[in-house]
Amino acid sequence: MPRFSVRPVSLFAQKKLEQEGVHPLLARLYAARGIKSAAELNCGMEHLLPPDALSHANDAASLLADVMQADGKIVIVADYDCDGATACALGARVMRAIIRARPDCKARVDYLVPDRFVLGYGLSPMIVDLAAQHKPDLIVTVDNGIASLEGVERARELGIATLITDHHLPGEHLPAADCIVNPNQPGCAFPSKHLAGVGVMFYVLVALRAELRARAWFHAGEAPHLASFLDLVALGTVADVASLDYNNRILVSHGIKRMRAGKLCPGLAALLAAAGRNISELSINDLSFVLGPRLNAAGRLSDMAIGIECLLADDPGRAFALAQKLDALNRERREIEADMQEQALVLLENIDADASPPGIALFDPQWHQGVVGILASRLKDRVHRPVFAFARGENGEIKGSGRSIQGLHLRDALDLLSKRAPGLLLRFGGHAAAAGVSLREEDFPRFRAHFAAIAAECLTPEELSHQIVTDGSLETAWCTLDSARQIAGQIWGQGFPSPLFADEFTVEKERLLKDKHLKLNLSRAGRKFEAIWFNCHSPSLESPVRLAYRLGVNRYQGIESAQLVIEHASDSLANGSCIRQI
Repeated sequence: MPRFSVRPVSLFAQKKLEQEGVHPLLARLYAARGIKSAAELNCGMEHLLPPDALSHANDAASLLADVMQADGKIVIVADYDCDGATACALGARVMRAIIRARPDCKARVDYLVPDRFVLGYGLSPMIVDLAAQHKPDLIVTVDNGIASLEGVERARELGIATLITDHHLPGEHLPAADCIVNPNQPGCAFPSKHLAGVGVMFYVLVALRAELRARAWFHAGEAPHLASFLDLVALGTVADVASLDYNNRILVSHGIKRMRAGKLCPGLAALLAAAGRNISELSINDLSFVLGPRLNAAGRLSDMAIGIECLLADDPGRAFALAQKLDALNRERREIEADMQEQALVLLENIDADASPPGIALFDPQWHQGVVGILASRLKDRVHRPVFAFARGENGEIKGSGRSIQGLHLRDALDLLSKRAPGLLLRFGGHAAAAGVSLREEDFPRFRAHFAAIAAECLTPEELSHQIVTDGSLETAWCTLDSARQIAGQIWGQGFPSPLFADEFTVEKERLLKDKHLKLNLSRAGRKFEAIWFNCHSPSLESPVRLAYRLGVNRYQGIESAQLVIEHASDSLANGSCIRQI
């Protein structure tokens, strides 16, 4: 079982926030997340970082504008995950709207998304050859391309200009593209390094609109209102688990507000309807666990073009039909994942979380390439170790997807491994929390050994211990429906975590729902609580027990009530029992 620690709170910042009118509970939670002033909670669009601050965004705008004015053709090459799909749909929607604003303009915008099982990741020479069949004047990558040296070189050979928009960490050398926009490229001083791929594309499009305004492209009122597309930006940012710094919180906040008000594209509305979700009650979790997985299922099991077409659909009927396909693919993905997870747990059954190798790599020739990433994520959460899961690819290769814990930068770990064992890794890329790698099947044992050794060097015993950071105790006075609504109405996510509380409870009653969810009646300090533990691995709890939980809103037959959503049980009743103040 994990041990709980308590996130420190600055009393000075908490009091200041309260004095500035922030709800007392939220003031404590925000202060624990580094917020020092209510001004930092102002998510007005006027506080968004300007496009001029993002290196080469204006150059990208000029390049795009030149192609449009010359009636040229643009092909967007997308990645096959939710971030890539939303970035592609955003780029196509906005640029097509810009072209429609000039009836005399003959420019065209198409897109291409590679088959991950055949063409792999990034702008490879094969993908460039495929794009060349569309006879483009410009290839624009979204959420990929920063490592595509050979692909960009192939485009140059064919006389096709390239614009790379990406957010992944670059390698030692940059591709020789006509323009690169990436907040993480060397020399870029953009303050927010956490833009998702869709966020980078949004900035490029803001710069493009300004460039075309300067060229008198639009008549009065014809320029697209880019805030209308923030539903896509919010979804891609959250689904890609981008850190929600201030700039990203502004983007996500406005996107969710528009979605809750029904101002979302027909494709997203159809996906929410397929999942049985009420748009007006949309939460961050719906982006992470409802919309994101359904779009990702297309890229994992079939063709991400289904997802992109859903996002591009203007006709509700077409959007509904595509959403139904995505929903069916997601159900299939869940079934495949459940089987793979069961097999992986057999491989892990003799590995104790506290004694297992610091870095774990697993391979099964029957596993599905499209699902190894989510499998690695599930296993990482279960054993609290960085995990790579591999599936068999083509031509004797295996393809792995990894997920990491705090303390091990996964892409840097692969870079170090490639230097220690030249030739072992055929391809790799990614960022701190997630990465992908390809190698020869016979080299898997070597990879497993090297990865475990690097993880052992980089991770401290404290980082390897399964500690859950909480917000400490939640006073019973705040365990109300109003407090649950207050929390649900805020923007939480990666780098700005949703509140997680820890308290000791007496278990009054428990029962298992659908053979996997634990329904609980708890008591604390003379008060009764309804609680649920989804996908619980502990069929019964000893009483008293120390639990980490979220305060949620339970909706049943039109009635709302406060509910504790259990996430962890601690191995120590005495650990972390109070709020840690600084």
